[in-house]
Amino acid sequence: MASGGSALIFDEEMTRYKLLWSDPVCEIEVPERLTVSYEALQTHGVAQRCTHVPVRQATEQEILLAHSEEYLEAVKQTPNMSVEELKAFTKKYNDVYFHQNIYHCAKLAVGATLQLVDSVLKREVRNGMALVRPPGHHSQRSAANGFCVFNNVAIAALYAKKSYNLNRVLIVDWDVHHGQGVQYCFEEDPSVLYFSWHRYEHQTFWPNLPESDYTSVGKGKGSGFNINLPWNKVGMTNSDYLAAFFHVLLPVAYEFDPELVLVSAGFDSAIGDPEGEMCASPEIFAHLTQLLMPLAAGKMCLVLEGGYNLTSLAQSVCQTVQTLLGDPTPRLSGLGAACESALESIQNVRKAQSSYWSCFKHMDAHPETSTKRPRLDEKNGGTKEVAQPAPETNKEKKTQDIVWPEPLARTSACVRTVIAPSAGVEVSVPEGCQRLEDVSQSTTNEVQSIRDKHFQDVTDQNILQPLGNIISVLDQMMNKEVCNGCVVVSDSSVSVRCAFQHALIGLAERVMVVFIGDGNIPVINDGKVFLVQICAEETEEKCVNRLSLCLREGESFTAGFMQAVLGLILPLAYEFNPGLVLGVVGENGAKTHLTPVWGHLTSLLQGVAQGRMLTLLQGYDKDLVEVTVAALSGAPVPPLGVLGAPKPEDVQMIEKQRQRLQECWGLLRCTVSES
Repeated sequence: MASGGSALIFDEEMTRYKLLWSDPVCEIEVPERLTVSYEALQTHGVAQRCTHVPVRQATEQEILLAHSEEYLEAVKQTPNMSVEELKAFTKKYNDVYFHQNIYHCAKLAVGATLQLVDSVLKREVRNGMALVRPPGHHSQRSAANGFCVFNNVAIAALYAKKSYNLNRVLIVDWDVHHGQGVQYCFEEDPSVLYFSWHRYEHQTFWPNLPESDYTSVGKGKGSGFNINLPWNKVGMTNSDYLAAFFHVLLPVAYEFDPELVLVSAGFDSAIGDPEGEMCASPEIFAHLTQLLMPLAAGKMCLVLEGGYNLTSLAQSVCQTVQTLLGDPTPRLSGLGAACESALESIQNVRKAQSSYWSCFKHMDAHPETSTKRPRLDEKNGGTKEVAQPAPETNKEKKTQDIVWPEPLARTSACVRTVIAPSAGVEVSVPEGCQRLEDVSQSTTNEVQSIRDKHFQDVTDQNILQPLGNIISVLDQMMNKEVCNGCVVVSDSSVSVRCAFQHALIGLAERVMVVFIGDGNIPVINDGKVFLVQICAEETEEKCVNRLSLCLREGESFTAGFMQAVLGLILPLAYEFNPGLVLGVVGENGAKTHLTPVWGHLTSLLQGVAQGRMLTLLQGYDKDLVEVTVAALSGAPVPPLGVLGAPKPEDVQMIEKQRQRLQECWGLLRCTVSES
C-alpha cells in the first residue's frame, strides 16, 4: 500500500564542518545553508507535516558504486590531517575544501540520499527531500570538485538500479552549475537520462567545460540520454525556466518513461544568488516540482545541491517541499516568451537531440543558431568574435541589492477534492476526497436563474440536476472549503456553460476550458475564457483564445496527445493564468485510450489556478472517474509507458496551431526565429 506522505531528511551533524582558511571561492559554502533551510520549514509548519526519516552513514561499498577505491582511501585519511595537511590535500582538486569532519558528513549525505530512495521505492512515502551537505553533483570518480566530495545523486541512481532492478532513472539537475560529475558517470548509460540546465555563457562560466554545451548528448549506447541546456546569459526568469521544461525536458521525460525521478535540487538558480545571478523567483520551484510529479507514478527524490543566498535558498526549499506535500501552487503572473538567448539554447538542444527522440523529429527543418556571432572589424575588413562581458568582480554587493517579494503563504483547503457521481452509483473515494453533500435551496434557485438566462429550452431534469452539483462545488471553492472537484454530468455542453458563467461571477476573473469531445461549446469571446477543444473533426479557428485540435485515433494517440499537452496546452494555461480550470470530457470523448493521458493532463494542470480545477465527465465511466479523482487528489497517476512517435499529421497540426497562436502567447515559442 503506497503511503501519501512526504519524507524530509535532515541531520544537524552535516553542518559540523566549515572552511578553516581564507578562500574567496569556497567561503560561500557555509553550514548555515542547511540550518536556514530547515528552520524555514519549521517556521512555516512544513517540517512538522513531513515524515522524518533518520540519517545513516553510507557504506564503502555504496560509495564505490560511483567512486574509485584510490579516491575513497585518500578521502578516508582526512579526519587525521592537520589544517596545513588539509590545505595541501585540497590543492589536488578544483574549487573544494576539506575539513577533519567532512568525510563523516559526506558519508551521511550519501546515506541520507539512499535512505530517501529506499523510503520512496518501498512506498513508505510518496516522495521526499534530503537536505544534505556536502553537495554532490560535481564530484567525479576519482576527484572532489566544486564543494562536492561524493556524488550523492549518481550513487543514488546506481543504488536504485542495483537494489530495485530499475531500468530507467531520470535525473533532473536544476542547479545553476553543470553537474559534470553526473554526466561523466552516465554518459554511456541509456538507463539513466540526465538533464541539466546551467549558466554557461559560451564556456566562460565555471566549470568552463566544452562538454557542458548542448552538443554533448552522451556517448555510444548513451547517445541522446545526456541533455545539456546552457544558459548563455544571466538574468533568466520564470518564463525561461518554464519554456525549458515545456519544450525540452518534459517531452523527453515522457517519452523516456522513468521509474524514478531524482532531482539535483540546487537553488543557486533562484533570484539573488551570487553564483547564478538569475531572476527566477522562489515560487518557480513549486511549479517545476509539480510538473515532475506525474512522472514515475509520483516516485521522486529531491536532494539539495547548491544555493548560496540564504534568503532565497530557504524560500525555495519551502516552496519545493510544500508542493511535495500537495499544497496548491502559487499563481505566476507576467509570464511570456523566453528571452532570445534562452530560445537559442532551447532550439539548439532540440535540434541536437532530434535524431534520438521522436518528440523532436520535426526539428529537421530548424537549423542550429547562435547569438555569439562574429562581427566585422571595420579597420581591416576581417572578423572577430564579439567580446564576452568582463567577469563580475563584486557579486556579493550586486546580489545584496536585489529585492524580491516574499512568497505569499500557501494554504490548503479543508478538503482537497470533492466528487459528485451519478445518483445511486458507488465509487471508491481516495484519501483526501469526499462525496458532495446534498445541494442547498439557494443553489437550486441559482440553477433556475442560469437556466432562465442562458438555456430556457432545457427542461430535462437529468441535465439540470447535475448543475446544482456544479454550482455547489464552485461555491465551496470560492469559500476555500475545497480545492477542486469532479462532477458526473448528463450534458457536457450545458454543464460547461453553467460552470463558467457562475465561476465568472465571483470565483475567477478568467476561466480556461479544456474540452475533450465533439460539438459546439459556446463561450464568451471577451478574453475571460480560453477554450481548448480536442475533437474528431478539425475546424478552422482564428480566435487567439481558442485552440482546436483533431488528434488521430490509434496507437500513436497517446504520443500525439502528450505532445499537444506539453507544447501547447500547458504553455497556454500558464500564460493565460486563469483563476479556474474546467476540464471536460464529452459524450464521445471517454474512450479507453483517453483515460491514462487524461489523468496526466489533469495532474499537470494542478499547477495552474492554485489547483482550482473542476472536472465534468459526461456519462459514467468507472476508470475515467477513478483516474480523474486520483489526479485531483494528488495521488499518483499510472505511467503511460515508453511513448512512440506521434503521427506526422498530428505533429503538423500541433505545429500549425503553435505558429498561429505564438504571436499572442509567447510561452509557445521555442525557436529564435519566432521571437
